[in-house]
Amino acid sequence: MGVQTDSIRNIAIAGHGFTGKTTLTEHLLFTGKRISAPETVESGKTVSDYTDDEKKAGSSIHTTLADLQWKDHKVNILDTPGTSDYIGEVVAAFRSADSCVMMVDSRSGVQIETIKLWRRLDGRNKPRVVCVSKMEQERADFDAVLDNLRERFEKPIVPVVVPVGSGSDFKGVIDLIEMKFYAAPGAGVAETASDIPAEFQNAVDSYRPLMIEAAAEGDDELTEKYIMEESLTADEVRQGITEGLRANKVVPVLCVAALQGSGLTALLDFLITAAPTPEGLSEVAYGENEQEILVPISSDGAFSGFSFKTSIDQFSGKLSFFKVITGSLSHDSELFNPRDNKKERASKIYHALGKKLEEVDSLSAGDIGVLAKLQSVHTNDTLCSHGKPIHYKPLALPQPVYAVAIEAESKKDEDKLAAGLSRITEEDKTLQLSFNPETKETVFAGMGELHINQVLDHIRETQKIEVLTKIPRVAYRETITKSADAQYRHKKQSGGHGQFGEVSIQIKPLERGASYSFENAIRGMAVSKGYIPGIEKGLHEAMDEGFVAGFPAVDIGVTLIDGKEHPVDSSEMAFKLAAKGALREAVQKAGPVLLEPVMKLLVFVEEQYLGDVLSDLSTRRGRVQGQESLGGGIMEIIALVPQSELLRYAIDLRSITSGTGSFELSFDHYDPISGKVADDVIKQVKELAGDD
Repeated sequence: MGVQTDSIRNIAIAGHGFTGKTTLTEHLLFTGKRISAPETVESGKTVSDYTDDEKKAGSSIHTTLADLQWKDHKVNILDTPGTSDYIGEVVAAFRSADSCVMMVDSRSGVQIETIKLWRRLDGRNKPRVVCVSKMEQERADFDAVLDNLRERFEKPIVPVVVPVGSGSDFKGVIDLIEMKFYAAPGAGVAETASDIPAEFQNAVDSYRPLMIEAAAEGDDELTEKYIMEESLTADEVRQGITEGLRANKVVPVLCVAALQGSGLTALLDFLITAAPTPEGLSEVAYGENEQEILVPISSDGAFSGFSFKTSIDQFSGKLSFFKVITGSLSHDSELFNPRDNKKERASKIYHALGKKLEEVDSLSAGDIGVLAKLQSVHTNDTLCSHGKPIHYKPLALPQPVYAVAIEAESKKDEDKLAAGLSRITEEDKTLQLSFNPETKETVFAGMGELHINQVLDHIRETQKIEVLTKIPRVAYRETITKSADAQYRHKKQSGGHGQFGEVSIQIKPLERGASYSFENAIRGMAVSKGYIPGIEKGLHEAMDEGFVAGFPAVDIGVTLIDGKEHPVDSSEMAFKLAAKGALREAVQKAGPVLLEPVMKLLVFVEEQYLGDVLSDLSTRRGRVQGQESLGGGIMEIIALVPQSELLRYAIDLRSITSGTGSFELSFDHYDPISGKVADDVIKQVKELAGDD
């Protein structure tokens, strides 16, 4: 049997880019004797950044799973990327982890991604600790970071491991809970604990009262004792901080100088003591009628688990990363995938240490592992026992914000390109590959220019395919602005059976999003019921073909008010053509207009760039709905902007904000356009038709 559930700690390490996540992971693995020596990111040999793309970039692209044993506990570490383009990897890690270590640079403090990730944790009500990194660097300022955290975030910020000195004067850390001093040992050397030297007592006197006060607030009995005695024992402090963290009421703050091997022991001690165990936590699943239910993580009952990540390895094949929710999983167990009613077999179960897979006999509830070569299993799938089917809620992934139209330079490479992209989109669910039948383009969308370019460069290098890209065309719509009517007769006679159908209709605009309605208001038998389906087919075809620029028409209500048929020459085809003709004539009298998709845009920028960003949005026909200070000098702007104005926004915002700004995007509604904007769209359509 695997390690027991209450001895497991699942920790996501997250934060803004280049705050030291991978360096911390590497040194934690060394401290836990999981690796023989820590490597630097620059060496390209770290456990986390093992792919060629990551070595080339010098930063994480994928979430990496690793684990270590620490004082009879198993600590699963999910080292996440810090660049917003790879947010899907972070979402998967947050879903499978039970708490988060949020890395904050001791020189930069709270940054844009810190705030965005914090908000994601708030959305999950997930406990977190802050780890202030790089205390050995010049300009490191622990107190300034504490002030910055308190300014930005509402929860109590509680220092529990504090530095002694900073920069070149950095000497080590003090664990305020255990009242131990850990001198900075130097790279590759294990830390040792000692009593706190008298010369460092000032640091204890400055920070420990804040911690004790926060600990007292974590439990009612402790609060009462603290009021009476103004002090708590070490066990009571540990209890109060633990309960406060697990209830997500307080945010403990620790610090490290990972390259000097400092602060790692205190961090691991704190995590196994205070961070939540999976036992007793719950996962959201769908019950009858798709109602959400909570499933406690428990070793009782039949096995079930959730696949939160897929990786396709050239040697090991398809790897499914999953978390056990109920029961346990043993070697050679039969599994069931309820999504497509497929049976699978867990022939081998693995722990992962980066790219290295280590076979294990079983996994307990709450543990995280890897299964290989489960062909039917994809990210977001549930695995369970055949007699106990269940569906766990899928990952809450953001929508792509940047897209390109792509094609292989050589037609013979089209299938090879499609296969390569299909494999990559299976690994990364924030990437979307689709064919737009309206624009006749294959569109590849992701979370930013960096995201897309990294994938396409990978395809070019590994598949030896030259890929061409261009800005995708926008899928406009057409509609009407007023009511109108028309009559149309389709008549064709050339000997033998002819074609005859006459249709009279009235049309009216519907509210936006209503799409289409049809009413048969003919009295009597002017048109036989058997021809009505043909009339509707004609209306649908005409709307699909459009009336202004060839885009599909929407939000039109049609009423069939009269018609005529011929006893010999009428047919469903004749009435279909008559309906198309009638609708075309009616639309020309009903004020036809183009509709453009309008997106809801959330922009996150430093305050110094606010004016430039707002000015830029106005040139894009954007309508700012509001702006809010998120603290720490970070502003959020909410705006509605036409999609056509945002096709290169990922690139332009990076330029405006010197690479610090980021944004999120979602479809909001369609808006009518006219004048020069509409004329330009129609002109572009005609030019493209000419090219064809």
